[in-house]
Amino acid sequence: MRAVWLAARAAVRRRLLQTLVIWLVTLVSTGSLVVALGLVDAASAPFDHAFERLHGPHVVAAFDSGRVSDARLARAARRPGVEAVAGPFPQATVGVPRGAADFGLGGQITVVGRSGPGGPVDRVDLWAGRWPTRPGEMVLNRQRDWTADDLGRTFRVPSGPKLTIVGFAFDLSHTADVWVAPAQMRALHPTGRQMLFRFRDASTEDGLRTELSEVTRGLPRGALAGSQTYLALKHRIGSNARAYAPYLMAFGVLGVLVAVLIVANVVGGAVVSGFRHIGILKAVGFTPGQVLGVYLTMISVPAVLGCALGTWAGNLLAEPFLRFVFSGPASGVLHGSLGIAPWVNLLALLGMPLVCVLAALGPSVRARRLPAARAISAGSAPRAGRALGVQRRLAGARLPRSVSLGMGLPFARPARSALTLAAVVLGVTTVTFAAGLAATLNSYGTGDRATYDVTVYVGAFRHGKEVRPVHGDRELQSLLGSLPGASHVTARSDDEAVLVGSTQVVMFEGRRGGRSLDSVLLKGRWMHRTGEVVAGSPFLRRNGVRLGDRMRLRKDGREEQVTVVGETMDTDDRLVVGDWPTVTALMPGVRPIAYHVKLRAGTDERTYARAVEAADPGLSVQLSGSNSVTGTIVGSATALTLMLALVASLGVFNTAVLNTHDRRRDLGMLKSIGMTPRQVTVMTVTSMAVLGALGSLLGVPLGIAAHRVVVPRMAAGVDITLPRSMTDVWHAPVLLPAALAGVVIAVLGALVPARRAARLTVAEVLHNE
Repeated sequence: MRAVWLAARAAVRRRLLQTLVIWLVTLVSTGSLVVALGLVDAASAPFDHAFERLHGPHVVAAFDSGRVSDARLARAARRPGVEAVAGPFPQATVGVPRGAADFGLGGQITVVGRSGPGGPVDRVDLWAGRWPTRPGEMVLNRQRDWTADDLGRTFRVPSGPKLTIVGFAFDLSHTADVWVAPAQMRALHPTGRQMLFRFRDASTEDGLRTELSEVTRGLPRGALAGSQTYLALKHRIGSNARAYAPYLMAFGVLGVLVAVLIVANVVGGAVVSGFRHIGILKAVGFTPGQVLGVYLTMISVPAVLGCALGTWAGNLLAEPFLRFVFSGPASGVLHGSLGIAPWVNLLALLGMPLVCVLAALGPSVRARRLPAARAISAGSAPRAGRALGVQRRLAGARLPRSVSLGMGLPFARPARSALTLAAVVLGVTTVTFAAGLAATLNSYGTGDRATYDVTVYVGAFRHGKEVRPVHGDRELQSLLGSLPGASHVTARSDDEAVLVGSTQVVMFEGRRGGRSLDSVLLKGRWMHRTGEVVAGSPFLRRNGVRLGDRMRLRKDGREEQVTVVGETMDTDDRLVVGDWPTVTALMPGVRPIAYHVKLRAGTDERTYARAVEAADPGLSVQLSGSNSVTGTIVGSATALTLMLALVASLGVFNTAVLNTHDRRRDLGMLKSIGMTPRQVTVMTVTSMAVLGALGSLLGVPLGIAAHRVVVPRMAAGVDITLPRSMTDVWHAPVLLPAALAGVVIAVLGALVPARRAARLTVAEVLHNE
């Protein structure tokens, strides 16, 4: 084994190019695979760990206290399928000004009366202070990354009691914004009762709905005001990870395939070009098994180093990436569980070197079986060119001789050319997929341009002071529509309301006038009558709401029932949109905060903005801008694409070097009969450009197929449905760079070996003849 190691180490030093290629391709593919698998695991594992540790509720249900008593609720919960239950707890919805008392409270908040943080269900994490035990005390639901300096401060509930903060706690299921002692709830006028259930069958949404219906079967109609399952919460928290994982996994898989092809190509080329070396090893006493060990060790050294460094880099990149993906309401609890799972690192450290060894096994077995005499003679004897017949036929096509010779060279080593072609195909596939992904995301990021061009906000800051408009609401809408270039104007209001039956705060937007947002309607229809609303795909899916369902919204003691009639492409999982009469029925005093303006074709946005500010200095204008999330995904995809294209180009580089080495004698003969260095360069580059053109022909359809598979899964990860206009992006500006990618990869990889071959002299090539 010591002799095998010495021979393998010498081969690694002698073949620095092949060693570098293997090291780089395994590093890139391992790093991207670690991050992708880490995201797939993180989409559910951190939540599951935190949820079980806190013994979270499978269902949070709110009941109308006017329709059912606490005793009846307690009896109803004694069902065979109920594993544990907590409650009933008195629940009240309180409207407070936004940012009240700098506590982060505002809009509609849910207050629950609870005697302690523990219990059989939903063990609240009390991380600062103590639990309220008497009237006048409260605990805020906050993450651990908040400061506890506000302990002891007081907060007055509008038209209610004054409460002192005695503690901070965090509840992963967010069953309340504020907890108080049960004795305090009478002064807050509770209208509901909260029940927390854990069921034995909690694996599916339908199963949880069935279990809850069994509990509420004997209760009066309308007693159940609403409910929320833990699966909806889990889906919401893991949605970002599910969005990023598909495209990262696609790059990881492509990287692994490129690694397999290039490793097989490198080892195959090393065997062919090292026939004499194999023969000498066997002549000095190396057994067939030792020769096999030399070549496998030669591959394993850079592969193991690349995998180790790629795993380390993947963990390094994954930590901030996971924190970014899981930034949100539950980040404080989940961050303690975030990180790359041990099985992911183990799979990368063991799996990728194994893949490389398996890719190298076939050519290495060939070296093992080769007799010593045949190996030595094959390494030194002249060999007839397999491409000669093809080159003769190409010569009749009236092509330049250097071009016809180059087009026939790939047929001299068909196996090597096939592996190189496959690597180029995967490189083109990556470029095509990335181009389509960028086109889709750019279309998504500017999707609102189809519905409006300019947003005009009520209020502006001039010289450090707030300036209010001089015109009234209706006057402003009429004024904006009368300015040159305006096509139509839609007034927009927004204010918070509570979805009755849960602690879900809804951003209830009102739309008045114009026809903005009609083009982003995905299903159903736009609202036509009072009481009808539309909502974004995330809101519908994460709250288990379907078209035709009715919801009850509450604001400042008022309640309104609305019917969902349409699904839009809005990404906000809290957004519900209604027409002006529907919103004012719940919020009589609501006023527009902005106006969306659609301009006529050819109108300059900045010219219109200047006209708005001149007409009323109390208005501020926002023009269409880029989407930061879109830019992040496109930037990371571009970086990964360039890396994989570089790796594919290195594979071409390796093939061109091996081909030049194999045909040194042929090059000497051609130069001796008058071939110029420029013709040698053209011949060598052409031989690889042919593979590049074929790679584009095959890789573009594969890239389109990858785009059609991955992009819908990315959209589904965040509960978004993309219209066909954003997925059918394969037009000339997108396809042209992808079609040229294969030729560019091949030419860049072949250029340096071609120039090196052109500098060879006849005497240098033939001095051993």
